[in-house]
Amino acid sequence: MRERIAIIDGLRSPVAKANGKLNNVSADSLGAIIAKELVLRNNIPYDDFDEVIIGNVAQPANAANIARVLAMRAGFPKKTIAYTVHRNCASGMQALSSSIEKIYTNQGEIYLAGGVESMSNIPLFFSNQFKDFMTKFTYAKSASEKLKLLTSFRLSFLKPTIGLISGLTDPISGKIMGITAENLANEFKISRQAQDEYSLQSHLKAQKAIESGILKDEIHPIMTKDSSIMDDDGIRFNQNIDALKKLRPIFDRTSGTVTAGNSSQVSDGACMMILCSESKAKELGLEPIGFIKDYAYAGLDANRMGLGPVFATKKLFDKTGVSLKDIDLIELNEAFAAQVIANLEAFKSKSFCKKEFNSEPLGEINEEILNVNGGAIAIGHPVGMSGARIVLHTIKELKRKGLKTGLATLCVGGGQGASFLVEV
Repeated sequence: MRERIAIIDGLRSPVAKANGKLNNVSADSLGAIIAKELVLRNNIPYDDFDEVIIGNVAQPANAANIARVLAMRAGFPKKTIAYTVHRNCASGMQALSSSIEKIYTNQGEIYLAGGVESMSNIPLFFSNQFKDFMTKFTYAKSASEKLKLLTSFRLSFLKPTIGLISGLTDPISGKIMGITAENLANEFKISRQAQDEYSLQSHLKAQKAIESGILKDEIHPIMTKDSSIMDDDGIRFNQNIDALKKLRPIFDRTSGTVTAGNSSQVSDGACMMILCSESKAKELGLEPIGFIKDYAYAGLDANRMGLGPVFATKKLFDKTGVSLKDIDLIELNEAFAAQVIANLEAFKSKSFCKKEFNSEPLGEINEEILNVNGGAIAIGHPVGMSGARIVLHTIKELKRKGLKTGLATLCVGGGQGASFLVEV
């Protein structure tokens, strides 16, 4: 068996509601703040890092290869190589697994990896008609040509395409992600009430975590010229079921059950970790906060992409020989309440597991060990960051509770799932 990968330390920003307190902080700047703070806290020389690998989904045009840009902004020397990875919602996890693969193949020893997303700054796009008009206008050689082209201009050319909506619409299924949640609600007969009750618990647990201060060692505050943000700000304090019941469905407005209240929030955030092999950590006298034992990615029908966790976890369990009874803590990213509940049903369903895996059920998840401090419904889901956040949070919470083994898992737009097995 390959040796474990040590997580020397990890740190994240608060998760902020999109177009809110981090609206004016670019993704590369946000990632650089967290990366720099993490390196300085651990007193590891910048020169000791072999590479920086960062997950990001809505890669900004003005910061191509955002990993390299934020590495330079964070203080890494020019010799430090860096690259960006993209696996939709698992981009932060992909940065970790890409680093792990390089460690295992002796391409490097110490890596900084993580994920960052500024969903506030996903741009609007001009239409193809306006692009074609501007191209022709730019290349017109005379004033008469330009005047003639102006007569073809229509105000409708200026109608923008919203980048956020395009990014959350799957080109394979042709459906926005919320419809895939509606698909699961229909398939598993999940009621609106069950979704709202799950969402309420996410907010209440997240509120309790903030009020108790247990997340302080995970979060580095972000100061801007306009404000400061110390904690995740999407949590609705004193949320109640009546408020959730009042919200209308937003994806299927006629017969749907998925609302803004039982869906993850559009958010900004960054999360970074320092990785090396367990033996390298011992050699350097570093005390890891935890270890990545193994991981797995799996593919499935894009129309049911929310079931990615059960598909990836089945693959991970088959690979490692671990079973659900060995898991002390689970972070299952809350893209939608319907999606989480569907996974809970699929894990324990004889018919589902027989049909999909030709196996016995994976087992029933004890909800007392699931998302114990709330999830993305309350906290938010910066898509490039979330995979890294739930890995870090699982390790931190295992240590806080004196537990041993955790599972961090999420669904991935386009029809994939990702699962990481971690230990402390």
